[in-house]
Amino acid sequence: MKKLLLLNILLLFLTRAHAQATCEITSPNGTIRLVAYVHDQLRYSVYFRGRLIVSPSEIDLVLTDGRKLSGGLAKPQFSERNVSETIISPVPEKRIRIPDRYKELKITLRNAFAVIFRVYDDGVAYRIATSFPGDITVRSETAAFRFPANHPVYFPEVAPPSNMDIYHTGFEEPYTVKPLESISSKSLFFSPVLVAPGDSPKIGITESDLEDYPGMFLTGSAEKALLGQFAPYPAEETETKELYSTRYVSKRADFLAKTKGTRAFPWRVLIIAPEDKDLPGNDLVYRLASPSRVQDVSWIKPGKATDEWIITSNIFNVPFKSGINTATYKYYIDFAKRFGFERIMMDAGWSDNNDLFKINPDIQMEEIVAYAKSKGIGISMWTLALTLDKQLEPALEQFSKWGVDFIMTDFINRDDQKAVQFFYKVAEACARHKIMLMFHGAFKPAGFNRTFPHAIAREAVLGSEYNMWSAEATPEHNVLLAFIRMLGGPLDYEPGMLNNATAKGFHAMPENVMSLTTRTQQLAMFVVYESPIQFFAGNPSQGLNEPAFMELLGSIPTVWDTTRILDARLGDYVVTARKKGSDWYIGALNDSTARELSISLGFLPPGNYNATICEDGVNADRYPADYRLSEATLNSRDSLKIRMAPGGGYLLRLRK
Repeated sequence: MKKLLLLNILLLFLTRAHAQATCEITSPNGTIRLVAYVHDQLRYSVYFRGRLIVSPSEIDLVLTDGRKLSGGLAKPQFSERNVSETIISPVPEKRIRIPDRYKELKITLRNAFAVIFRVYDDGVAYRIATSFPGDITVRSETAAFRFPANHPVYFPEVAPPSNMDIYHTGFEEPYTVKPLESISSKSLFFSPVLVAPGDSPKIGITESDLEDYPGMFLTGSAEKALLGQFAPYPAEETETKELYSTRYVSKRADFLAKTKGTRAFPWRVLIIAPEDKDLPGNDLVYRLASPSRVQDVSWIKPGKATDEWIITSNIFNVPFKSGINTATYKYYIDFAKRFGFERIMMDAGWSDNNDLFKINPDIQMEEIVAYAKSKGIGISMWTLALTLDKQLEPALEQFSKWGVDFIMTDFINRDDQKAVQFFYKVAEACARHKIMLMFHGAFKPAGFNRTFPHAIAREAVLGSEYNMWSAEATPEHNVLLAFIRMLGGPLDYEPGMLNNATAKGFHAMPENVMSLTTRTQQLAMFVVYESPIQFFAGNPSQGLNEPAFMELLGSIPTVWDTTRILDARLGDYVVTARKKGSDWYIGALNDSTARELSISLGFLPPGNYNATICEDGVNADRYPADYRLSEATLNSRDSLKIRMAPGGGYLLRLRK
């Protein structure tokens, strides 16, 4: 009897100990539940409507001195809080008013580590925090994402460069689709990635609030799991000597980062989408990011711009020799003025790439600046990141004297700790000079655009320029971007190609660049893709021959009051509605299968709207530049019949 009593007491003690080491929180609407386990390791699992969707997945952080998160799991402290706020976005790529509702669980350990979990109605996230005096050096991080079944995964795999290590990439790759268990541990890919079960919510994996720390790559594990992988700290760097010189890592250290001992590390984010159409409109990454560090944002002026680089300034029907010269840029200024663009870009070639003060002798900057000012058009400048880093303050001072309010910097091609620090350095400097900023050759924004609203967007996408040398910018790829890449923040695809081809007729040709889409898909990208500065990369000489088309393109805003995804199917099509003031725009992108959709306008406020419609022409399946412009009167009782050719699109503007 005594033995039985002792056994019962022991079982009760163990049960209570187990209960103390397990905690759970649910999303505000109760559909998502996260369970945290603090036993031999710290793990978490996620349930959607009672069904396991993320299997127990481990979390750890190890310092070079041997201290580690998993070394302090005894007697954890749990604390919870509920948050319901509204974020007002100063540069709203999706919506101005962003509800920020979540429940938070903080697990504080006795060894100066903590883990913070947040559960939203559309996803979960966690981050590690430390509270050590002085600085620390991080040797490794464990970020595991385990799943209960062998789901398909969409991921952009890094192509190993020939002369650098695997962590050097432009973050511009097509999507590969494989089952989890077939993804090799030798495969390295960058986020966002999408886990796509057929019978449960799709899960986007990415990060937010990346600062003073390397970005998260992912790799396979030959199991039903994806594992985080991080570029080690650059021990030595070497500069290349070429047209677009870069600084690459020639030797890696045996640790990830040297950083402050008291800090929060980046959020590891799982976006949970019960329906495909829940993905393109998701802004969880923005909500998780640090608030704006720019107090006065009144000088941030989004809008549309021209860019001559993809067509290599190959304009025609002009009385001068086209190229990187004063006459060509004045032509672009006139084009921008006529069709309602706010600025032009002076892309690579306006100066020596390695010296921003050595201006191309065919360019008279003072003349261009004065002409642009007389037309009310802004000037934007491209820079090489390596050169900008060396000439940062004097270059920004010169740009300010010219009235330049926006610059692009290119060819970083890394996301180790030093590279991430460069992004903050440039953003802080540009904020001081009130100059907007876009990064090319860069990783996804990861919420950076909330912290620095003037850092408008990033490339981090296989976009229009790939038509110059490949057939990789396919309609399927273009559609997938809305479901996957946009989870990481605004992108710079640079649409508007006016030379359009079928898969059969496509040729990768510099100077006479064509797209693998219809003309209407190129137009619809300005609505479907998010970027507060949108570049028109087509040929303005073609555009001048089609003024009604260009006037419609020029009317499209680049920031929005609100967004609705009306219909979507992963990789097949997406239909997006966005509102600016009292106007609505609806854009649709299609894959390579012709299709017809019926879309209700029941979301519109009462009243009649004057509708301008651009749709694929009846012959767009053979001549993709075929489109039809028409006018109609529509209201909330109407339904749209959207007919899209292979690689097609659709655009509707509604005005009261």
